[in-house]
Amino acid sequence: MTDYGHPLSFGLSLDPTVDAQPGHLETWTLISHLSSVTHRISFLTDVADLQLRPPTMLAKAAASLNILTEGRIQLGVGGGAFADAIASMGGLPRRGAQMVAFTEESLHLMHQALSGGVVRMQTPHHAVTGYRAGPVASARVRLWLGAQKPKMLNVTGRAADGWISPLNIYVPPEEVPARQQIIDDAATAAGRDPRSIRRIYNVIGTIGAHGAGPGLVGDVQEWADTLGDWALRLGFDTFIFWPTGDAEKQLEVFASHVVPAVRARVAAARGQR
Repeated sequence: MTDYGHPLSFGLSLDPTVDAQPGHLETWTLISHLSSVTHRISFLTDVADLQLRPPTMLAKAAASLNILTEGRIQLGVGGGAFADAIASMGGLPRRGAQMVAFTEESLHLMHQALSGGVVRMQTPHHAVTGYRAGPVASARVRLWLGAQKPKMLNVTGRAADGWISPLNIYVPPEEVPARQQIIDDAATAAGRDPRSIRRIYNVIGTIGAHGAGPGLVGDVQEWADTLGDWALRLGFDTFIFWPTGDAEKQLEVFASHVVPAVRARVAAARGQR
């Protein structure tokens, strides 16, 4: 069993498509708009590319929006998986060990910036000469790192507040324990409690007895049993649903039936220990 004991959270992945033109809406702009017309929903970038967004500026944007939304913003970041696409937008593409080092330094910079005070870092990847950081949000902005391979999983354990796993079709359940162990070992080696690190699973699939498509497919009971098992056995505390088919109807079933059932299952299992 690998239940880290965190409260469960559930979310929906919004595909930022634009009907009038190809491509996607810029994520931060979309979140800023959606947060202004909602009051209870929290938002997470899943994930923002650090190679296209200076980490100190991204931290300032997240802190600012977290204040304006009264604590409803969390920050998921990634090192930049598509170097050619980064270069096509004018960014500096980093690959391999260079990308990993850049990402870890960026996380340290962002932690400093979110805490306030003077931020400095002089390395081959960053030249921050004395930024006076702010504003500082009263509600903590967590830094989640999207990671899949060992080097980035080690960075997660050393420097991130949480891990964002790729979709369940890319990191299937049977491969999760080994990745969790890498994070835990890295955290322990860095003097951190592995239980302090939150864990997100991006789950694509269809809710319905006769559904078809990629990922998790089954009725409400199968979804509740599966997500409950992934929380208690694999250590995930947050599930982001990527629905296939009719997203609105799928979300209604997920929120009304699956989520309460998963919460009840996990609460019962934890209460029996």
